[in-house]
Amino acid sequence: MPNRPLHFILLLGVVSLFADMTYEAARSITGPYLAVLGASATVVGVVAGLGEFIGYGLRIVSGTIGDRTQCYWAVTLAGYAINLLAVPALALAGRWELAAALLMAERFGKAVRTPARDAMLSHASRGMGRGWAFGIHEAMDQVGAMIGPTLVAGVLAWKGSYPYAFAVLAIPAGLALAVLLAARMIYPNPHRLEPESQGSDSEGFRPVFWLCLAGFSCVAMGFVDFPLAAFHLKSQGIVEDRWIPLLYAGAMGVDALSALVFGRLYDKKGLPILGVLIAVSAWFAPLIFLSGPLGVALGMVLWGIGMGAQESVVRATVANITPRSRRATGFGIFHAGFGLAWFVGSSLMGFLYDRSLISLVVFSVAIQLASLPWLYLAHRRIPLRSESERQ
Repeated sequence: MPNRPLHFILLLGVVSLFADMTYEAARSITGPYLAVLGASATVVGVVAGLGEFIGYGLRIVSGTIGDRTQCYWAVTLAGYAINLLAVPALALAGRWELAAALLMAERFGKAVRTPARDAMLSHASRGMGRGWAFGIHEAMDQVGAMIGPTLVAGVLAWKGSYPYAFAVLAIPAGLALAVLLAARMIYPNPHRLEPESQGSDSEGFRPVFWLCLAGFSCVAMGFVDFPLAAFHLKSQGIVEDRWIPLLYAGAMGVDALSALVFGRLYDKKGLPILGVLIAVSAWFAPLIFLSGPLGVALGMVLWGIGMGAQESVVRATVANITPRSRRATGFGIFHAGFGLAWFVGSSLMGFLYDRSLISLVVFSVAIQLASLPWLYLAHRRIPLRSESERQ
């Protein structure tokens, strides 16, 4: 059946829709929630950064396990279970230390499941164009990321209770796991969706892989995690609490649209598209941290564009430059470096926030723009425009 790859991508897209309803809803209110529980800005920055480090850094382990065992479904199912069940458990946290531990568990689950899931998606994406395929998946993902924060905003307006908002998220978490089990039964062997490569599949990771990793790590280091932005909005009284998750939902809508548009452009133009995205989106920090409500709204639009690039074009690039038999490992290594950079940058920006907003903004913009020379060198190494056609 010619549409089987698209059907598989759409089915996993539904899983991601419900999953993002769960953990992105939680992410939209964790900054204010930690503040309510007594955490400082430095704690919020470190918790957010450490969570992303766990969520990215441990992917090298789970990716390697996936490739060596070929048990992609088992790894994916286990990761989603941990990832999703930790969120409603936040309703029971009465101290910021316990809430932080559950946030770490949620990120750990994401680390376990993502390389194996992305490897399965990459098998179905070859014939469609990888930018477009990952763009579709990301767009569905972000539909959930819009609905979830909107849902908790409504719960906060209705009940005024953070624990109640977290408890409600048990519903989409259960739906995500149910659809995932259905996908496992319908597509037990997703690797068969991608034809065997005619070239050698035993090659290691090429220099372009490491050049791209260096560039994307610069982006990660300067990309402000939303909990710190939300902490700023609450602590400075820039917007009311109920508007914070709605700002996040709007950014996720921009993320979804940009993933589709720029994923398609990536298939046609290659890596330069990502350079344009970074050059534009890097300016979100001064708008969010140095302006009023209108500037914050515009800053969140740019922030959403940056997120869309990370979750569609970056993933498509990794799939294109990684050998088929080592793709989960490639995703794992790549995201481990990305996560380490995110942790260092997020922790440093949390530290800078308590001392100088100007320093935070300068660091964020400068380090993201520093990615452009690395990506230019990567582009010179490989014609990514035709890469997906040759794989």
